[in-house]
Amino acid sequence: MSGHVSLVGAGPGDPALLTRKAVSCLRRADMVLYDALVDERVVRLARRAQRFFVGKRAGRHALAQHEIHALMIRAARRGRYVVRLKGGDPFVFGRGGEEALALQEAGIPFDLVPGVSSVIAAPASVGIPVTHRDLSAAFLAVSGHDVEAFRHTVAALRPNGLTLVVVMGFGRRADLATTLTDAGWTASTAAAVVAEGSTARQQVWRGTLEQLGAPSFPLEPIGPA
Repeated sequence: MSGHVSLVGAGPGDPALLTRKAVSCLRRADMVLYDALVDERVVRLARRAQRFFVGKRAGRHALAQHEIHALMIRAARRGRYVVRLKGGDPFVFGRGGEEALALQEAGIPFDLVPGVSSVIAAPASVGIPVTHRDLSAAFLAVSGHDVEAFRHTVAALRPNGLTLVVVMGFGRRADLATTLTDAGWTASTAAAVVAEGSTARQQVWRGTLEQLGAPSFPLEPIGPA
């Protein structure tokens, strides 16, 4: 008997931003594998399921990626309905593509349940649109985890030509800001940092690209929009 795996997006943090389909999947699940950024209130929707934390933080991984693949595949082969619950959207900086390929190669039936990505939701939660008529007609989402990869990405852009949304870049913000100014972005370019967007713990900073790398960096608490 073959089971099934759903790769489900948990949204940016606020449980109210879950899709109805995501809630339905959680309520039917036999097993849930959830990430570090998923709110505990979301996990608790899976009342009848075994729940396993498989999250990754910088330098601290509950399970390696190949172990997550193996756990999903083994459970599905035993006939279980598995929900792989991922923060935001599974295919946006979430390694959901790798997991989909692993399931496909193993012959496991699976589907994807998109989620609201923090790429859009975090700026929106503090009143920042990623596009705005006459100001920015496009946006680019890029990881700030690897400064060298970031440098190659922005080298191909027209400076100040779009809204740049950087995820996983807070600890490297000074290097990222320098990379942008070296590439021709003006030091007075508007910049913002949003932490824990859409949640009750949300914090925001607003300033300029020049100020982004300052050692003193106070984040202002601001409730969800």
